[in-house]
Amino acid sequence: MKLLRFGPEGNEKPGCIDADGNLRDLSRYTGDFSGGTVSLANITKLKSIDTSTLPLVAGKPRIGCALADVPNFFCIGLNYAKHAAETGSTLPPEPLIFNKATSALSAPFDIIQIPQGSSHVDWEVELGVVIGKEASYVSEADALDYIAAYCTINDVSEREFQKNRGGQWVKGKSAPTFGPVGPYLVTADEIADPQNLDLSCSVNGGIQQSSNTSDMIFTVAQIISSLSQYFTLRVGDIIATGTPEGVGAGKKPAPQFLQAGDIVEAKVQGLGQQRLTVQG
Repeated sequence: MKLLRFGPEGNEKPGCIDADGNLRDLSRYTGDFSGGTVSLANITKLKSIDTSTLPLVAGKPRIGCALADVPNFFCIGLNYAKHAAETGSTLPPEPLIFNKATSALSAPFDIIQIPQGSSHVDWEVELGVVIGKEASYVSEADALDYIAAYCTINDVSEREFQKNRGGQWVKGKSAPTFGPVGPYLVTADEIADPQNLDLSCSVNGGIQQSSNTSDMIFTVAQIISSLSQYFTLRVGDIIATGTPEGVGAGKKPAPQFLQAGDIVEAKVQGLGQQRLTVQG
């Protein structure tokens, strides 16, 4: 099932895509997608609905961020072998965890806003995972059972803020609009193998990243299990599982960063494509 949010910013409604590709209104059956509304229990309830009976949504409304809010926005750094190589980094011995401020959440067809004083904004297409039940001390064998849905994420990054301003990476990862999620959430039953998904990112039509989740150093199951050893994952938490090679900071002979007017398109196989306009 594909779940999404539609409508003007701040007034989005929950919806879904039916078997014929039509947008349907789900607001009679669920609240906005956030926290408990993306629990495995609620997802199971929504999947039992005959979507053909739901109200059709007319026209082409704006598609909002797939999640209205999240308890936590976790990210995994240097999780693709070729990406670690392009940055000259040593492979991490276990998942490298950092946070993105939840205020970075944004819609998949809106804008990337270049922050004040910034000149090093970069793209990072990623497979996103939404947690569907509380996870603490989860085994790797059971970890995928805790996933409510998968999604496309662009972990937009300001490299100078990230690397040269001291402290943690969160400063370079969290500006407003730096966390586009969607266009929709795809329930976990529709993804047979999260370790065999193509993902790509283009800038102004030129492919910058093109890879497959098979290049991950740590699998989705290993990531969830590892994080759950250190803290409890909450229902509605989102995890961006790392980006492949081809980021702007790794370009040779010189890095390449986003400029006002650029068009950034990020997609993950089966999870939909984003199209974002960079604004100065």
